[in-house]
Amino acid sequence: MRVVIVSGGTFGIGKAISVTLAQRGWQVVAFGLDAPQPSSTAAGGSALLRADLAAHGLEADVLEADVSRAGDVARVAEFAAGRYGRIDALVNNAAIGPLGTVLDTPEDLWDRIIDVNLKGAYLCCRAVLPHMIGQGGGAIVNIGSGAGWGKPNMAAYSASKGGLFALGAALAYDHFHQRIRVNTVVPGGGGIVSGMGVGRAGGDVRNFTSRSVAGTAAGRVAVGEDIAHAVAFLLSDEAATISGTVLDVGCFAHQGGPIPPRPDMPSQEPPA
Repeated sequence: MRVVIVSGGTFGIGKAISVTLAQRGWQVVAFGLDAPQPSSTAAGGSALLRADLAAHGLEADVLEADVSRAGDVARVAEFAAGRYGRIDALVNNAAIGPLGTVLDTPEDLWDRIIDVNLKGAYLCCRAVLPHMIGQGGGAIVNIGSGAGWGKPNMAAYSASKGGLFALGAALAYDHFHQRIRVNTVVPGGGGIVSGMGVGRAGGDVRNFTSRSVAGTAAGRVAVGEDIAHAVAFLLSDEAATISGTVLDVGCFAHQGGPIPPRPDMPSQEPPA
């Protein structure tokens, strides 16, 4: 049995990751908050994840916990280790993404963004690493963002995701000889319906999905499952030699994306 903890694993990209890993035989321990967070429409994710799992004939452990609180994170890790005797993998997905420049981001909101997006990953890693070290190895995947290289009107969010890139690289170096692999996946492609993305579009899913976006090299927009498949690969034995890597899934945000749409192409809708 392989056991994985997924932070923010009950809604949006996190839910897709939780379901995909469960389909691939992982024992998933997913956690998040059911109450909506700043600038996000994500709410009631626990019930949504349970319903999605049931529709696929799957089961997982679904917990409510705040990734920015050390006690909550420790409780999740203790639950996983106590119930299954091991923790093989961690996906640091939980994030919030309010927009704003430095001048119009209140200090308490700046702190909350850093606490969730960066401190949360630190707390999760600190909680699971002793288990992985004791077992002789493990794998961690961080969900990054092209904003981590800097984007307009995303000062706090960019800072948090840039820090996540650096944290991932540092972890990969620090735990290389303990056979703990650490990689980062960057979502792109414009169509992934998440609480954060929809919140930035005014809270209307139709407005979000009707935007003109470049999509991906597949000729369509990206969906949560595209990110989940990349995560599943990086956690798998097929990626046993891969660590310290950033894998961009979508439209190479690290090279200045997103790509502008071709004028002769119609607006792309995510597949049903």
